Amino acid sequence: MGAPRRNRRKYEKPSSIWNKQRIEEEHKLKESYGLKNLKELWKATSEIRRVKRNARDVLSGRSSANTGSDIIARLSRFNIVKEDAIADDLLVLKPEAILERRLQTIVYRKGMSKSIKQARQLIAHGFISISGRRVKSPGYLVSRAEEGNIGYYKQIKIETPPPAAEAPQVEDAKEGEGEAA
Repeated sequence: MGAPRRNRRKYEKPSSIWNKQRIEEEHKLKESYGLKNLKELWKATSEIRRVKRNARDVLSGRSSANTGSDIIARLSRFNIVKEDAIADDLLVLKPEAILERRLQTIVYRKGMSKSIKQARQLIAHGFISISGRRVKSPGYLVSRAEEGNIGYYKQIKIETPPPAAEAPQVEDAKEGEGEAA
């Protein structure tokens, strides 16, 4: 169980830290899902790694079939795999499957924000709720049952910035300096 004051990490760092290809792939995922840092990606990767390890144990016979059905039931509740999935289907999962179920991604995909980063901001500032309950964690995994109940906690009007034509021109200011000389 461990000491309650000493929380352990919920992720594992990559074993090859300076692999250029891995770094580029991680940064693409970080940008496309609007993650704050790579730790959020490593959490999803570690969760997928754990699911695959458990699926291999079930397939090899080291664990019972009930363990496999429990894993599939949990993942199907979050709509990561289908309800009729088998243990072999768990071996092909990728971290993107978990990243797609984060609240931040679902808010953006539903059109409640203009960008993935704005979705993160709306969640962190308390503008998004699930079934009337405010959720301030962008990494919250949304279950299939909760997906339809996502809405605004407070009404918000998302506006676009004014067009650049209304902003004062820098060239006009330079022309005024030439006339004064």
